[in-house]
Amino acid sequence: MRLLITGVGGFVGRHLAHILDQETDWELWGWARRPVTGFPDRLRLAQVDLRDPEAVRQGLAVVRPEGIIHLAAQSDVAESWRDPWGTFETNVRGTLNLLDGIRGLGLRPRVLIVTSNEVYGLIRPEDVPVREDHPFRPANPYGVSKAAQDWLAALYATAYALPIIRARPFNHIGPGQDPRFAVPSFARQIAWIEAGLQEPVIRVGNLEAQRDFTDVRDVARAYRLLLERGEPGEVYNIGSGQPRPIREVLERLLAMARVNVRVEVDPQRIRPLEIPISAADTARIRERLGWEPRIPLEQSLWDVLEEWRTWARQERERQSP
Repeated sequence: MRLLITGVGGFVGRHLAHILDQETDWELWGWARRPVTGFPDRLRLAQVDLRDPEAVRQGLAVVRPEGIIHLAAQSDVAESWRDPWGTFETNVRGTLNLLDGIRGLGLRPRVLIVTSNEVYGLIRPEDVPVREDHPFRPANPYGVSKAAQDWLAALYATAYALPIIRARPFNHIGPGQDPRFAVPSFARQIAWIEAGLQEPVIRVGNLEAQRDFTDVRDVARAYRLLLERGEPGEVYNIGSGQPRPIREVLERLLAMARVNVRVEVDPQRIRPLEIPISAADTARIRERLGWEPRIPLEQSLWDVLEEWRTWARQERERQSP
């Protein structure tokens, strides 16, 4: 299979590229908006801005993929409040350009469009775990952009008979995640405190919200499985199915810390509108495709913390005279 990964330089894209390099003999292509490094030698990289329809069309004409996993996105909820149009332009226009490029060139690759659990938005406790047929009530600009992306994918699958599968992943964590997100933010602060690079205070946002955490490597496995065996036109939740308070995740990381720290709420980290609880009903992907998360939360948290400890040691050495 000739596979194209958009957004290959992102958090999930990097893990997915390495997994596919190790486990398949597929011809791998990757698109990123900016120059990226650190990938398997056989991955063919190109710099493509999905907001540019002509660049997308030309890129597709070169690759002529048989499969596409569309990961490219602006995925930070806080950033979507600061720059809603930038989020829409990347997530909605980028997806539309990709789908129009496929259709215009007469290509018929299997396409996995990755949206988000944020499309469900304001969920009541009695709605948990959330099924794929739950109505959309997005609670932030990012969620609205992902809902539009999801609907576009469904529309093109129906109107043009394109073999498009949709994935709605819930929160995923693991090595390589940007510290704008909660878990790597906590881990970075702990590692910096241990290295003497920060005062012994961790600054946090809302700790009472409950989220469904899955390791990024399990999510990447799910994407491969969906591309290979997912039913075109169908949508699949990806998650652990278990809601956990953010406070519990922080407490688990603090139990791994080598120093005592104080926790303080930072008003700048509080979102204008917070979803109190979210967790996936994953019966569809489990029963139809046999996918199960393999990596326990404790291992994911340890791997994230150890990665930040490595970077903290490097930063301390850099600052030493």
